[in-house]
Amino acid sequence: MLYPKNIEEKLGFDRIRQMLSEACLSSLGRSFVEKIRFSDRFDQIQKMVGQVAEMKEIVAHEPDFPQSNYIDVNEQIAKARIEGAFLDEEEFFDLKLSLRTIQSIQRFFENKEEPSFPYLRELTVQAFQERKTDDEDKPRRSKSDELSQLLKEIDRIIDDRGRLRDNASAELQHIRRELIAEQARLRRTLDSMLRTAQQNGWVPEGATMTVRNGRMVIPLVAEHKRKIRGFVQDESDSGKTVFLEPADALESNNEIRELESRERREIIRILTDLTSKVRPHTEELKRAYTFLGIVDFIRAKAKLALEMNANAPFFVQQPLVDWHGARHPLLLMSYQKQGRSVVPLHVKLDATQRILLVSGPNAGGKSVMLKTLGLIQYMFQCGLLVPVDDFSTIGLFRNLFMDIGDEQSLENDLSTYSSHLTNMKHFLLHSDKKTLFLIDEFGTGTEPSLGGAIAESILNDLNRSGAYGVINTHYSNLKTFADRTEGLVNGAMRFDAEHLEPLYELEIGKPGSSFAFEIGRKIGLPKPVLDAARQKLDRHQVNFEKLSKELEIEKKVFQDRNAQNLQRQQELDKLTEQYQTLKSYLDTEKKRLLNEAKIQAKELLREANAKIENTIREIREQGAEKLATKEIRQQLTDFSAQKLTQEVIAPPKAAPAPTNEVEVVGGTITVGSLVRIKGQSTVGEVLDLKGKDAVIAIGDLRTTVKANRLEKVSRKEFKAATGDDKPRAKLTGVDLNEKAINFSFNLDVRGKRGEEAMVAVDNFMDDAIMLGYPELRIVHGKGDGILRQLLRNHLRTYAQVAGMADEHPDRGGAGVTVVQMK
Repeated sequence: MLYPKNIEEKLGFDRIRQMLSEACLSSLGRSFVEKIRFSDRFDQIQKMVGQVAEMKEIVAHEPDFPQSNYIDVNEQIAKARIEGAFLDEEEFFDLKLSLRTIQSIQRFFENKEEPSFPYLRELTVQAFQERKTDDEDKPRRSKSDELSQLLKEIDRIIDDRGRLRDNASAELQHIRRELIAEQARLRRTLDSMLRTAQQNGWVPEGATMTVRNGRMVIPLVAEHKRKIRGFVQDESDSGKTVFLEPADALESNNEIRELESRERREIIRILTDLTSKVRPHTEELKRAYTFLGIVDFIRAKAKLALEMNANAPFFVQQPLVDWHGARHPLLLMSYQKQGRSVVPLHVKLDATQRILLVSGPNAGGKSVMLKTLGLIQYMFQCGLLVPVDDFSTIGLFRNLFMDIGDEQSLENDLSTYSSHLTNMKHFLLHSDKKTLFLIDEFGTGTEPSLGGAIAESILNDLNRSGAYGVINTHYSNLKTFADRTEGLVNGAMRFDAEHLEPLYELEIGKPGSSFAFEIGRKIGLPKPVLDAARQKLDRHQVNFEKLSKELEIEKKVFQDRNAQNLQRQQELDKLTEQYQTLKSYLDTEKKRLLNEAKIQAKELLREANAKIENTIREIREQGAEKLATKEIRQQLTDFSAQKLTQEVIAPPKAAPAPTNEVEVVGGTITVGSLVRIKGQSTVGEVLDLKGKDAVIAIGDLRTTVKANRLEKVSRKEFKAATGDDKPRAKLTGVDLNEKAINFSFNLDVRGKRGEEAMVAVDNFMDDAIMLGYPELRIVHGKGDGILRQLLRNHLRTYAQVAGMADEHPDRGGAGVTVVQMK
């Protein structure tokens, strides 16, 4: 139930309806705009909103979707149903263009892979379901097949300029050939006579052949009209020029008139015959054009949603309001044109706080907030997307009641307050747990003490009904009542007490102040007047207003400090990141310098060893004792062993990391396990496990591969593959060289299924990473772009991939992905 009857005008939905009508491409769509109604059916709303959300995606990202020739031909269809009537060429041309649009829309959804656009796909399928036949033996034909056949027949007769084709029938083709030939003969005759008349000065300057009364004539100066034998068909307004049909042209003109008459009769016969072929399909055509109108209507809703950045929030069956970033649709559209932005609202009404009592200064945004709530809920339950953040939640209400604005009536002898009470009577009689009510300036229009008391009683009764609602008020007794009553919650439109400006932000959980004295001071009311007013206020009211103001100031201070702390935290995070980068660099440099030092030490030892050997050789050559020589050699060996047992390239040992285990083909692998890449003979050792990735060493090469690409091998298999029973410091070189010779940086996966293509890509990437190729090319073809998207998503899982791009258009364009490696 909706209340009052003019709720659309009060909310501004009539302007939304007008915007939708303007966004439609045809009267077909506009007819559905007029039929928009508030719905309380969950499944119906969900379907309508789902259709618009899908169309929004199509309009934004699918340029191939038909955007023209949404033509209403319902009058032509009605005309075609009349026996003996026929459609003219223009009417058939409109039918042809719009049927093409319908066919293109249908094929658009048929060519999309499921489950894309499920709601619109279902709409299309329902519009063109198979038609049952009386004869069970006859194959069923879908309506789309019948309409496609009809479109072919129309296209055979009507060309793309809307004219009947010459070959629409053999008779028409014959007539038109004769007509062209006769017109050419007549032109030659008249052209010759016109040249003679021009040479004699009988025709006006610049005159040419023309047609009058359906006959070809030449213009002559009136005083020379008897110089050529013939018939005057017309004369100019001034009477100075006559249009003469020469006697020599009479026969040709008569023949042309006869041929044109025959042509017209044949055209009518063809159009009548074509109309008779349309007649059996008028019901299918009506349904098809209903479908076209619905698509136009949904498209208009999607266009409006894009303009106001509207979304489809999460939809639940129970009454609920939990909106983030809510903006008034009309205010949003107006501000966008001015380059301004709307302050978003966060509103929440649930089972524990069903009724929100909003207070705050005048012109602080209370009424706009109320209308935002009402218009967004109304739009959504009419099947439109709404300007809230997409992670918002919106519930379902059966009743929507409003009391906004002045409804005083001279005819019904109603004052402003009486009209408010009349509305409250309706609210009290019909409110239930599925009702959302909105009341602006609750209790105003009469003596404040009495108005406040009655308002409190009405509010208490509405609360007992279980209804949901938002109420704007200035009454302190209502704020106090909301604070101590279950189901009610206070809210405030925030106000900058320092600069005396409204912030238009809704804060739930505390009442607001009217800031009457502060606003009075700002606009220049005399200080004695304001002081006297303060003295007249009740002491509790003064304390309440003072407390509200102090709370607002404290909150502003807190927000400023919070913003400063956030900025400091961001600066700290940045410094921490810089520190980590510097630390990593220093660790790397330390390892590099340590390796260089150890290599230099090894070289020094080698030189020292050579020098000592030379010394021993000299001693021996000089006849020294063997025992002394043996002792010197042993000392040298011990010294070399002590220094060289340290690993030349090993970094300082770190604390042992937790052991990770991954299940693969052949068993469980950990750091140190021997593995083989599936489909290859190369084996290696696991150096590290990082989630689903494994770092492996193949000889002196280090690479990262997906763990599920590995299989565990025994030490015996490892020895058989490498000639050694443990990982060696260097690759034998044969396998690597062979791979380098046979490897191509081009991979063609056209024609492969998705899973098969990904296996080929994994093998290709493993080899490319091992060999250190900087750039790769993968040929996948264009098609619908599905394999291309699947491949690129898979490549993004490789840490070694720096980027991807389409190939140059001359070398394959979007059918080839160029992979840049790090």
